[in-house]
Amino acid sequence: MTGPTITEDQIRAYEEDGVVCLRGLFDGDFMALVARGIERELADPGPGFVEQQEADQPGRFVTDYCASQRIPELQRFILDSPAAGAVAQVMRTRSVGFLMDVLWIKEPGTAKPTAWHQDQPYFPLDGEKFCSIWLPVDPVDADTCLRFIRGSHRWGRWFSPRLTKAGERLFDAQAEASKSHYEEIPDFDAELDRHEVLRWNMQPGDCLVFHGLAVHGGPGNNSASRRRRTLSTVWFGDDARWGIRPSPPRPNFSGHGLAPGDPVESPLFPRLWPPGHESTGAERFSPDTELSFTL
Repeated sequence: MTGPTITEDQIRAYEEDGVVCLRGLFDGDFMALVARGIERELADPGPGFVEQQEADQPGRFVTDYCASQRIPELQRFILDSPAAGAVAQVMRTRSVGFLMDVLWIKEPGTAKPTAWHQDQPYFPLDGEKFCSIWLPVDPVDADTCLRFIRGSHRWGRWFSPRLTKAGERLFDAQAEASKSHYEEIPDFDAELDRHEVLRWNMQPGDCLVFHGLAVHGGPGNNSASRRRRTLSTVWFGDDARWGIRPSPPRPNFSGHGLAPGDPVESPLFPRLWPPGHESTGAERFSPDTELSFTL
């Protein structure tokens, strides 16, 4: 089995910009699979479901962590789609592991933005080869697309993560202060003229692959009729090590048997590339496996 064809120009865009848009990576069958999975989860939300705004705010903004543990359509996408093979090429890594998935849903008329942030500080993984795939199942205009500060992944800066709904600190402030590499995130909205912002018009099947330290944020969904349903999947490469954070991250996984500094070798975080790797995802998605995580 070979992976999808990713060009050297696309790989260099990821390395230089921190993000690359891959057009038409996923065919209509995979997109229909993801859309069905999202609707199944919205109809019967699992333990990772969070309403990200107050009831009196316009529209509806929800997230759902690790829905793939319950939703077979999302499991099939993660295991069978070109995703793992694509990120193996983009990250120039020999192997690719799967960490988790998040649904990001902004219904029409949702004004609330997703604040500027980086992904990797939220999660207990260290290493350069860490990326996310952002996959919308609905057409997305540039004015509602995820936005990126070009080249921000190369700054060598780790910004303090905050929770989406109210903006409070994820980590205990005193514990975080002892970790000198964390700093408050600037008000990028106030200084956008100092940066190049990347965003795209996207169609179903297109996706964004972005580095774990790329600064990004999402506007609201100002469409009166178009939904913005998105599946985000998080992947790691062959240099990944289990990390330690100032206080428990969200989600906070348990039962994996990993200590800080360990290579991320656990059936709960299966290596899905190259094909035939002994870690196939069977244990992660087994009906007998209860992935333990807290939000």
